[in-house]
Amino acid sequence: MLSPRRVKFRKQQRGRMRGDAPRGTTIAFGDYALQAQECGWITSRQIEASRRAMTRYVKRGGKIWIRIFPDKPVTMRPAETRMGSGKGNPEFWVAVIKPGRILFEMGGPEITEAIAKEAMRLAQYKLPVKTKFVSLADHQEASPEGAAPAVTAPASES
Repeated sequence: MLSPRRVKFRKQQRGRMRGDAPRGTTIAFGDYALQAQECGWITSRQIEASRRAMTRYVKRGGKIWIRIFPDKPVTMRPAETRMGSGKGNPEFWVAVIKPGRILFEMGGPEITEAIAKEAMRLAQYKLPVKTKFVSLADHQEASPEGAAPAVTAPASES
């Protein structure tokens, strides 16, 4: 399972998940990807379960990239503990996911769209957030590379 080797601070506050993902929203390595549609926390166990499901389906062919990393510690108090006496100990690690974030990518010469779609579908079942399957072809059609946003000149008054 994924976890940081070392962190500056052992404990973090919970934080808020507002807005869309600021980065990691485009396909960078493979041909097919799984994109988050809502926000949430994904634990290192869920990431590993999804990875195993995809790897088993493609029979270790092609390549799978994990685009998220669980770097946030979640603390828990022991059961039946009275109030007070400080914050609990870190129990597991989560990745904070916002809408639009690419979670997994898949590619390779032997990976067809049908194989990738089925592998990603199996991975979706292991995750606590809604996701959608995207391909590089769809991604490039939606946002052509190098295309500048259309700027309209202000109407000149005459």
